[in-house]
Amino acid sequence: MTLKLFNTLTRKKEEFKPIKPGHVGFYSCGPTVYNFAHIGNLRAYLFNDTLKRILLFNGLKVKHVMNYTDVGHMTSDEDEGDDKMEKGARREGKTVWEVAQFYIDAFNHDVELLNIIPANIRCRATEHIKDQIDLITKLERNGLTYKTSTGVYFDTSKFEDYGKMARLSLDDLKAGARIDVDEEKKHPRDFLLWAFTVGKNKNHIMHWDSPWGDGFPGWHIECSAMSSHYLGEHIDIHTGGIDHIPVHHTNEIAQSEGAFQHQWVNYWLHSEFLILDKDKMAKSGENFITLKTLTDKGYDPLAYRYFCLNTHYRMKLSFSFENLDGAVNGYNNLIQKVRELKSQSQGEQIQINAPYHQQFLDAVNDDLNTPKALAVLWTVLKGEKLSAGEKLALANKFDEVLGLRLADIKQEEQGELDAESQALFNQRVLARKNKDFKESDRLRDLLKEKGILVEDTKDGQKWKKLS
Repeated sequence: MTLKLFNTLTRKKEEFKPIKPGHVGFYSCGPTVYNFAHIGNLRAYLFNDTLKRILLFNGLKVKHVMNYTDVGHMTSDEDEGDDKMEKGARREGKTVWEVAQFYIDAFNHDVELLNIIPANIRCRATEHIKDQIDLITKLERNGLTYKTSTGVYFDTSKFEDYGKMARLSLDDLKAGARIDVDEEKKHPRDFLLWAFTVGKNKNHIMHWDSPWGDGFPGWHIECSAMSSHYLGEHIDIHTGGIDHIPVHHTNEIAQSEGAFQHQWVNYWLHSEFLILDKDKMAKSGENFITLKTLTDKGYDPLAYRYFCLNTHYRMKLSFSFENLDGAVNGYNNLIQKVRELKSQSQGEQIQINAPYHQQFLDAVNDDLNTPKALAVLWTVLKGEKLSAGEKLALANKFDEVLGLRLADIKQEEQGELDAESQALFNQRVLARKNKDFKESDRLRDLLKEKGILVEDTKDGQKWKKLS
């Protein structure tokens, strides 16, 4: 196995070597459950799923942990603004607990529709308060924290490599600092570990006792605490969106390595934005499109998955319904081809064609190159040297990575035509036999107007009803 992944930490592709041979510890940042996930968010989870499927495809055992942020995440990544959970509760007239459960269920429903393999462990921040307090205690013992009247902060000046992944310098950060909410902060990028229920947080709904006083955790601490709880203090892979690099993941590295006193994560992978009208899709803007938006318009969720697979995860993906329609056409052609292969390969005993299998493996092992992998699939399906059974076997094998549920597609059922359509079809067969191509084209167009598509194949004319 030679799997190469682009490591954000080093800005280069590196051969993946797990800490424990044959096993992978994998943590991915999950949703903040105060609203529906939009399709930009879901692109990131499709990327996580593709990564996991490729690891499994290479014969590795994967322990995947993902969090649900159900407390402590402010509307700004820099610990400012309102708590997102409380904002959601006010908006909907529910308790924060009810809001969290509703949107966890909604997210899991989207995951199922997109055929995303659920994480082995899905954990909630509110269920791991003790782990977060324990981690802050370690940081305190290591001299990396200080208290203000509003909370406990991480002192970034005490962590030598702060900002290393984002390529940030403390001098630049100080020069570009804006006015901070907490004037007692020593440095602009010092971040909150534990907030006290005072001032604007006096009536915070979710709060717990701690060695420093009544309060609640900052956003960043939960991922470090929960990942180490389930995966240990040294992890193979951590993923997220590129927007996590300058703040959230930078802070995760500082607090984790500050607590553990050694490297925390070996490989950092980040997915690019889904963009709409040149802007990233965000819950705070009007360009907020959910998976339900697509399904209500008649789109198959797996067609959106196919749309995402056609662009490398490190490339921006421009969304428009026109672009999605183009992917739908490709996806529908794939479904139809698989249906035909299932009809043509009845009873055929075959083995996987090794050269094509290797081509596919080489593509996905080159930093998850799904566009190239799809090209290999289409080369197989359009080729003339492989039997129907060989093509189908390869397609099903490749789908272990692609996740398009090709094995669930029912074989093509010809059915029957009404008398008038059957007569037109028979006339076209005769016209083709007599090489009257002008007449055969006319009859094909008449059938298409009646909702019947006629195709000329090496095995003769075939028809299918248009949906």
